[in-house]
Amino acid sequence: MARKRHSDEDVLKLLREIELKLTTGDDVALACRSVGISDATNYNWRKRFGGMGCAQLSEMKSLEKENARLKRIVAELELDKLILKESLNHPKPRA
Repeated sequence: MARKRHSDEDVLKLLREIELKLTTGDDVALACRSVGISDATNYNWRKRFGGMGCAQLSEMKSLEKENARLKRIVAELELDKLILKESLNHPKPRA
């Protein structure tokens, strides 16, 4: 069976559908099967997105983007620091 990638918004919708089916009395396996995912996928998604709304999802995405940008800046600064250290350690030629 081909693997299907769901967007984060789709994941939230599917989790809501599953919760609605669970409130009507279905069991977890039946609710997951009806939306087309496995039990394990349901539990993984609930661990990652549990209780999250659309506003919180967009905030999480922006925080992840900001975190990646800051990590890139730190890596570049660390590289600059190493280059400067190496240039200070090399003996200077005498004129």
